[in-house]
Amino acid sequence: MHLLVTGGAGFIGSHYTRMLLRDSGADAVTVLDKLTYAGNLDNLADVMDDRRLRFRQGDITDRAMLDRLLPGVDTVVHFAAESHVDRSIEDGSGCVRTNVLGTQCLLDAALHHGVGTFVHISTDEVYGSIGHGSWRETHPLLPNSPYSASKASSDLLALAQHRTHGLDVRVTRCSNNYGPMQFPEKVIPLFVTRLIDGLTVPLYGDGRNIRDWLHVEDHCRGIELVRTRGRAGEIYNIGGGTELSNRELTERLLAASGADWSAVRQVPDRKGHDLRYSVDWSKAREELGYAPRHDLASGLAATVRWYRDNPRWWRPLVRRAETGAGGRAGALSSTA
Repeated sequence: MHLLVTGGAGFIGSHYTRMLLRDSGADAVTVLDKLTYAGNLDNLADVMDDRRLRFRQGDITDRAMLDRLLPGVDTVVHFAAESHVDRSIEDGSGCVRTNVLGTQCLLDAALHHGVGTFVHISTDEVYGSIGHGSWRETHPLLPNSPYSASKASSDLLALAQHRTHGLDVRVTRCSNNYGPMQFPEKVIPLFVTRLIDGLTVPLYGDGRNIRDWLHVEDHCRGIELVRTRGRAGEIYNIGGGTELSNRELTERLLAASGADWSAVRQVPDRKGHDLRYSVDWSKAREELGYAPRHDLASGLAATVRWYRDNPRWWRPLVRRAETGAGGRAGALSSTA
């Protein structure tokens, strides 16, 4: 069995790659990553010597490169995406290029080269915002940011490839991820690393926006269940089961970091900021046996410890963000 993991040097993709090498019995795993700002080979440092792992730097919009890479691949697990909402609001072209055009290139190449299964990793943000209850997989897509609109588009393209050509496509939609090795512009590592350095942290608006939190290891186990037990043409929500407002999350991170509310500065709310995300993951539970194993309290505590113990991993990324587009001191990101 030969698997191709796109975006496999990113936060979630690297955790998934590590899990494949440890647990799946795969004969070969190829990681394809463009190594943009969020891709980091250090995320795979502990498995780079595994003889089954091959790394290729490349862009999923490069069809000629895909045609060289995909022969012999049995399964594609597609993480590669531009995933930052604030960046997409400033300029949505990167999201469209990678998330829409790149996904279509990858789908076309997978069909052409006889790939057996294509697992497309998406997000709960495609559903929009929900005041009460939780989204099922049949809920209409109502995205409100350029990022989520591009991901909704890629979902539809992937499902169309199944319905039109019979490609075994399976789509997952996750809630907000957290855990070790998350790029430090996302809310949890942004807050933790700034608090470690004695800096203030930015909170959007009044902090009422609510998100469901999912440990990255639980997410990866859910994806693996979809890959091994899921059905072609189906969508599976993967949630963590713990909803918090951004204000409540901030309070927990302050306590875990030994700081108080004086470290918080409120910033103007994001344009089109969705108030609440909540996925119903009963389908994954009933069909696949999925259930999260990490409770948020212990998962957050362990995540804070990891950043405190591994400054050599995140400090170079912080310096890069401070000198690059967007900047480390930008406002809170609520993406997965």
